[in-house]
Amino acid sequence: MPTTRPLDIDDNASVWTATARPVAPLAPLDRAVRADVVIVGAGFTGLSTAYHLSSRYPDRKVVVLEAKRVGNGASGRNGGMALHWINGVEVRDAERARRLYAVTTEAIDWIAGVAREHGFPLRFRRNGCMEVLTDARRAEEAHAHAERLAAWGIPVQFLQGAALEERLRARGVVGATLDPTTGQLHGLDLLHGLRAVLLARGVDVYEESPVVRIDEGREHVLTTPRGSVRAPAMVLGTNGYTPSLGYFRGGIIPLHSHCVATEPLPLARWRELGWGDVAAFSDDLDRVAYASLTDDGRLLFGGGGNGAYSYYYGGRTAAPRTPERQFAFVQRVLARYFPDARDVRIAQRWTGTLGVTMSRVCSMGVTGAHKNVFYALGYSGHGVVLANLAGRVLCDLYADHHEPWRDMPFYQAPLRGIPPEPLRWLGYHAFTAVTGRSPRRTDAHDSLARRPTE
Repeated sequence: MPTTRPLDIDDNASVWTATARPVAPLAPLDRAVRADVVIVGAGFTGLSTAYHLSSRYPDRKVVVLEAKRVGNGASGRNGGMALHWINGVEVRDAERARRLYAVTTEAIDWIAGVAREHGFPLRFRRNGCMEVLTDARRAEEAHAHAERLAAWGIPVQFLQGAALEERLRARGVVGATLDPTTGQLHGLDLLHGLRAVLLARGVDVYEESPVVRIDEGREHVLTTPRGSVRAPAMVLGTNGYTPSLGYFRGGIIPLHSHCVATEPLPLARWRELGWGDVAAFSDDLDRVAYASLTDDGRLLFGGGGNGAYSYYYGGRTAAPRTPERQFAFVQRVLARYFPDARDVRIAQRWTGTLGVTMSRVCSMGVTGAHKNVFYALGYSGHGVVLANLAGRVLCDLYADHHEPWRDMPFYQAPLRGIPPEPLRWLGYHAFTAVTGRSPRRTDAHDSLARRPTE
């Protein structure tokens, strides 16, 4: 399997952190302040919401509280795949499919467009993402699915044989569906660019300011170690970390996905090793493996089985899954798909926290006794696009403009079905150990994600 060299950066720093353009840290909150809206979390959800709010309401005060640094959570620790669809269930009619594809297309286009509008650099390769099929029966089903989508005007292709090998040569792959409009995003480029825009607009972004207490009411009071924010509206942009704030404990499983990234290689060398002209891929297995190639030739790889995912409670996980064993597991899966890349050195290893729902459908809405707590979470592996879409959705909900989103599967989607601790921890590890699968509940939604991609 690929060898691990001594890391010259922090062992839990993602490839995005390692290749990000440096930005100066922002000061923590050190006093009591007032705002019109306080946002918890400076990832995709938080900063996209701050962007849309400050665009629509330039005279209102928006404050963002980040526990560590901008993009420290899943937004800076993901696989980089900017994907269509809303994860969770299937849709079988053309009108609905086109509607959902259009919504996620607009979100992907917004990511590229906001960088152009404000002139900040953005590494965003839109040369397509694949779902690879490792089983002949599933490949036949995927082929029929792709043909149905194409008949509805959605540009999804099924590849096999020579056409597949031009894009990807991975061992054990018998076919693939390709969406050529998707791609790989360097999330910290986007977040650092948005950060600069927000600061110029007068939005206050405080780093190293974890929220340690929330007093909810007509006017919320959020307390940090050195200050507080009082505001009549609050946005929870914390995804998998949201239960730690006391919200949606019965609706979110915070899963930790282990990832590795190789040293940079010339693109010609990656072609020899099996990677062609595609931004990223995920596979068709329950505990999904996913991979993407950065602009400078680093192969990012994560998932691939129970050994790549963990769920922690009270500092505990399931023995003997130590981080070293989990990273080694990911590297073995990488070598299974690309055996000729066994000797490529690993340069980064890290974990990222996914917010996973039992149905895999995310939820965006408003809650609280006074209907002034706005939230978006549970992206279940599709957060690169959906968390950026959330900014637009939550801005509309804040404006009491719900109509554009009432027909979306995520609108006020109920989050339920997860038992309290310690039953959650025990149940998760027992289920995955026995079945090799991730627990889920199937709902009768009509969104078009064929399968989860956590």
